[in-house]
Amino acid sequence: MTETTQKFMRKGELTRAAILDVALALASRDGLEGLTIGLLADKMNMSKSGVFAHFGSREDLQIEVLKLYHHHFEQEVFYPSMKEPRGLPRLQRMFARWVKRVTVEIASGCIYISGAVEYDDRPGAIREELVAMVCTWQDALHRCAGQAIEMGHLSADTDPQQLVYEMYGLILALHHDARFIKRPGSVTRAEAGFERLIESYRPQAHANVKAIVKQNSKSAVKKTA
Repeated sequence: MTETTQKFMRKGELTRAAILDVALALASRDGLEGLTIGLLADKMNMSKSGVFAHFGSREDLQIEVLKLYHHHFEQEVFYPSMKEPRGLPRLQRMFARWVKRVTVEIASGCIYISGAVEYDDRPGAIREELVAMVCTWQDALHRCAGQAIEMGHLSADTDPQQLVYEMYGLILALHHDARFIKRPGSVTRAEAGFERLIESYRPQAHANVKAIVKQNSKSAVKKTA
């Protein structure tokens, strides 16, 4: 391979990376369906054929944008959290960094959330890619929650899937209130909600809740007897 060829390849890789960066910004703002080759070409001051030279189709471009978004999410949320000790400290860090990323996306938009709306009933490669990425993140949270249970940080009968479901609910509520309603204090409420959630799953607290539920059930049975 000649030096000229190597330089050409490097230039092509840099151009492709620049196109993807702009495409990600556009998709975050307008959604993946709002991303068009024509709009991207205008933003890059390129011809449509020039953009097509780097991506075989609009769908290929959209999938590459998804992969880039997922890469950023992993670098900002997942990998730094993995440096924390196993169990609850790691789960807490995951949520904290997740919230931090959402605060940035209040202005730009979250492709995971907007994509779920765009492709919830639209089968195809983009939906499959998006679902796989979200499930990968949820699986990581499930594993971390399971480790917290194994290490005794959370009650032994904690359901990891239920815990992660409730964590996801807090993030969706945060994105909705902060981005759509623009309600002040949404981040603080999400953080407070998570702390309350974790406290309810701690061994002693969880045992107390179960005792109260059991007592209430007995009282209800007596009243109906």
